Amino acid sequence: MPQVRHLLLASAAVTSGLVLAAPATVAAAPADPPPTIVVEDGMTQPVFSFADAIEERVYVETPLDTNHDGERDRVAIDISRPRETATAGFKVPVIFEHSPYRKGVWNDAPYHSVLVDELPQNGLGARAAAGPAAAGIQSAEAKGNLPGSLDDYYVPRGYAVVLGQSVGTADSDGCSTSGDAAETLGTKAVIDWLNGRAKGYDGSGARVTADWTTGAVGMTGGSYNGTLPNQVATTGVEGLKTIVPIAAISSWYDYYRANGLVVAPGTFQGEDLDVLAKYTTGQARAEGDCADEMATITTEQDRVTGDYSRFWAERDYLDARKVKASVFVVHGLNDWNVKTEQFAGWWDELAKRHVPRKIWLHQGGHSNPSSGPVTLPNGRTWTYKQTENRWFDYWLWGVRNGIMSEPTAVVQRESRAYTTYQDWPSPGARDVALRLSATGSLSTGKTRGNAEQSFVDEGRTVHPDVLVANPDVTSPNRLAYTSPPLTQDVRISGRPEMRLRMAIDNRSGANLTAYLVDYGPAGSAAEPFVVTRGWMDPQNRRSAERSEPVRTGKPYDYRWTMQPKDYVFQAGHRIGVVVFSTDQEYTLLPLGGTRLRVVPGDSELHVPVVGGRSALGF
Repeated sequence: MPQVRHLLLASAAVTSGLVLAAPATVAAAPADPPPTIVVEDGMTQPVFSFADAIEERVYVETPLDTNHDGERDRVAIDISRPRETATAGFKVPVIFEHSPYRKGVWNDAPYHSVLVDELPQNGLGARAAAGPAAAGIQSAEAKGNLPGSLDDYYVPRGYAVVLGQSVGTADSDGCSTSGDAAETLGTKAVIDWLNGRAKGYDGSGARVTADWTTGAVGMTGGSYNGTLPNQVATTGVEGLKTIVPIAAISSWYDYYRANGLVVAPGTFQGEDLDVLAKYTTGQARAEGDCADEMATITTEQDRVTGDYSRFWAERDYLDARKVKASVFVVHGLNDWNVKTEQFAGWWDELAKRHVPRKIWLHQGGHSNPSSGPVTLPNGRTWTYKQTENRWFDYWLWGVRNGIMSEPTAVVQRESRAYTTYQDWPSPGARDVALRLSATGSLSTGKTRGNAEQSFVDEGRTVHPDVLVANPDVTSPNRLAYTSPPLTQDVRISGRPEMRLRMAIDNRSGANLTAYLVDYGPAGSAAEPFVVTRGWMDPQNRRSAERSEPVRTGKPYDYRWTMQPKDYVFQAGHRIGVVVFSTDQEYTLLPLGGTRLRVVPGDSELHVPVVGGRSALGF
């Protein structure tokens, strides 16, 4: 049974004034009670001395040999645990954060140039122009490391904290393989060691065991550190009871590609999986013992076709059939580094497999949630950190705090106030088709006519902010469509989808981009807000797995989803969609001049509207 002591919110008993005679013999002083966690209001309290905590380094043996030196790779982990685990036989669960970012990263790992004369998939080759130097640019995923905070918070509350170093990084052996089975197994080995199924060694080479733990493990972390829990959970490893992935990846293909198109994570143009692998491996290994592995990643990631392949399938975790751990998903609705499809695709799969789960969506970007409180229907108020604490308490210590009977979804609204919903996306969301018109309007009624509209791609030199602005003014480089002003607030929840009838008139390939935009009323000074984005390669119109040639001048039907979103358009505002080609912030940047022709009467924007068509009011 868990060693738990609950604090009762009641007054202490009052001693009587009676004086009792001393007994003839004095009994021996009672032994100190065994150490226990203290739970108040359903949450563990900081009662163990952090200053007295035990810290140790262990090297865990994995089943891998990623650098092919004939020796099994060992991964380094650092442990902090209450002193009572050594002095009083106190066994504790573990909160485990694994990371490829602990130290020794290659800050100057070269990026790919995104300036090309022609898109590589055009069949003319990628003749790269001289791109900006990448020296000093950090990896897109280098923002998620949280060293030092977990042990400060959780060790005093009766947990051990393990900070691991991914295989091929920092003080661990081997080569970083960025997201594949080797990285997964290297992380899983730590959980196996904590449960007595793998070997561990101290710095002198002596065997060590984790006899101080219950074997119950919860994983957490942000960004790449949050991706590793997703990876390991799919193995169904025994002992992993729960994970809290924050701003985490569930498919590396969707991180670096979009419907067959090479797409960068936000603000990191030119990064790809090989750049990340070199960054985390470190320069000495990346150019030395691991050079062959780095070269293989560069080849197999395929920046030419952008197709989904076996290479990417090995780095796809959207399969929860073996997942035994509960999952608390945390993500920013404005995260354009690890985009929102990463949490939404994983969430859908967890729901399909009936995995116990909770979701917390906030208005930030690639970051942790704000500390603002959420008020539950029962009137109780909790911050995010308290909710995380209570989640671990429930799943690792068995504290009956009611967290699983609370609303499944917490969403921070545009006002920055948090609210709760029974699920996400909203069960009340209905797909509504907004039809495009050559007049620049979006409507729910039928549109007629075969009128065509065209624009010319100049995305290398024209920024998306310019293309999004002034939707009521004709632009030669994009098409814009807007709804009438809304008569009431309209919430969308889920994945918008663009359906476009379009031809490429003078080249065999192009980038395709669509932005969903919140516009103020016509003539308003309100700045447009990009709600979500989506991209695709016309050559992947049937499948992300296979490119097919595009005949110049021939119209095709294209469909692609934008990044999932939960957003409220305010009354008086307009829903807008902007269609263009090259996205300067995300796609490869070919020379301008590609002419694209759209048939708006055969094109639609599909939006998941809570309440359906009637909620739109037009």
